[in-house]
Amino acid sequence: MNKLLIVGTVAFDAIETPFGKTDKILGGAATYIGLSASFFNLQSAIVSVVGDDFPQEHLDLLTSKNIDISGIEIVKGGKTFFWSGLYHNDLNSRDTLVTELNVLADFQPKVPQNYKDADVVMLGNLHPLVQSSVLDQMEKKPKLVVLDTMNFWMDCALPELLDVIKRVDVITINDEEARQLSGEYSLVKAAAKIQDMGPKYVVIKKGEHGALLFHNREVFFAPALPLEDVFDPTGAGDTFAGGFSGFIAQSENISFSNMKNAIIYGSNLASFCVEKFGTERMETLSKAEVAIRLQQFKSLTQFDIEI
Repeated sequence: MNKLLIVGTVAFDAIETPFGKTDKILGGAATYIGLSASFFNLQSAIVSVVGDDFPQEHLDLLTSKNIDISGIEIVKGGKTFFWSGLYHNDLNSRDTLVTELNVLADFQPKVPQNYKDADVVMLGNLHPLVQSSVLDQMEKKPKLVVLDTMNFWMDCALPELLDVIKRVDVITINDEEARQLSGEYSLVKAAAKIQDMGPKYVVIKKGEHGALLFHNREVFFAPALPLEDVFDPTGAGDTFAGGFSGFIAQSENISFSNMKNAIIYGSNLASFCVEKFGTERMETLSKAEVAIRLQQFKSLTQFDIEI
């Protein structure tokens, strides 16, 4: 069975949207990526760090999804990373209210020995030096390395970010970040410039407007499924990344045509994530529900036309 190594935050979030608010709940990029990737037939492990304030029930949830948590360090006397955010009415913009790095400030990732030969590595949004140190620990070159990042690292750690970008096969960022990283407004030009930095494939996420996949001069667009209810966009991008990397790891096919399918699988899973607060929807999601909605995705874009 193929192996997927996931690196990222396991954390607490407190979220407020126009539809309500939460106290501290389970969050973190690696958490969403792991829950999403658990829908595929593969072995996965999370590398992260938490404090001893992190509830056992959250760890039990991850193991119940067949996620290896031996790479999650628990710091005695430490406090878990905490983020709090307020979403505006359009749910596309938000204000960060609180960021407490806590144990994440001194995080030195340790890849479990039996995952140093992982087929696919999914580098969730973290400091680029942490992402690089994970790649340094791999004993075998992965078939595919996927990197997610954000504008914060472009602002404060750009040289380190550019160094790790050189080492990856796929980068996933949103449209605003693609423009900032490349200095180009046109997303086509932006993707071309980013490919020159190292990645063979560039995935540009556009939220409720879908996602774009670029490879050389080839472009693929996947729509987002129109939803009746969107309660909380937190973790949608990470859920997308988990679906994308999980599908690739399961299928062992890293061609452009297969990545189109991976984009659809990622978008499909992300469409569930936003329906409830935090990880709640992903915790109870069934494979049958995933299959039904996948058919809806197919119907959304399928048409016959004579050319």
